[in-house]
Amino acid sequence: MEEVELSARTVEEAVQRALEQLGRSREEVEIEVLKKGRPGFYGLGAEEAKVKVRPLVIPSKKEDDVVEIAKEVLEKILDFMGLAASVEVSRPLAEEIDTAPLPVTLNIKGEDLGILIGRQGQTLASLQHIVRLIVAHRLKTPIALAIDVESYKQRHCQALQELALRLAQKAESTGQAVTLEPMPATERRIVHLALAKHPEVITQSIGEGEARKVIIAPKTR
Repeated sequence: MEEVELSARTVEEAVQRALEQLGRSREEVEIEVLKKGRPGFYGLGAEEAKVKVRPLVIPSKKEDDVVEIAKEVLEKILDFMGLAASVEVSRPLAEEIDTAPLPVTLNIKGEDLGILIGRQGQTLASLQHIVRLIVAHRLKTPIALAIDVESYKQRHCQALQELALRLAQKAESTGQAVTLEPMPATERRIVHLALAKHPEVITQSIGEGEARKVIIAPKTR
C-alpha cells in the first residue's frame, strides 16, 4: 500500500507535505505521528516532527460488501432529502488506476442535483464524509470511496487539466512563472500530473495549509 514518511518543522507541515505527495485530502488518509518534534531554544536543540501517512483502502475481500453498504446508506440519505436520484457504482479503468484518487466512486444520477454539490463542491465533500463515517462505524474500520454527482468531479478534473495546459503555454511563451489560486491537495495533484511530462515547464507547490498553491514555471535552458 502506498504510504509516505515525512519530516518537517511541525506535524502540520509534515502532514501537508505528505498530502501533497499522495494527492489526498485529510479525510482520505490515516495519519500516524511518529515524532512530535520541538522548536528548541533559538533553534538550538530543535527536532523535526515526523509523520507516516497512508491512503485509506477497501480490503479486497470486503470491497463488494463495503460498496453495497455505502450505496444503501447513500440511497437512504437521498430518500430522506426527498431527491429522486439513482446511485451508480464506477471503478477506474485499467489505464486510470495509477492516477485515480480512490478505487470506487458512487455517482449520483438525476435532475436538479446542484443542491448536493454546493459552492466549490463543499456540500458534496460533506456528503461524502458523512457516508464514510456511517459505513466506517458499521464495519468498525476506515473505508475509502468517493461520491460524485452527475460526474461533477470528473468534469472538474478535466477543467483543471485544460487550465494547466493553457497556463503552461502562457508560461512557455512569456518566459514567466504563473501562479494558480490556492487549491486542495487533490486538485494540485491533478495539475502536477497534467504537466508531469511537459517538455517546457515544471510545477512546484508553495505555501502552507489552505494557502498552498501551484506554480508553473518555464524550464531553465
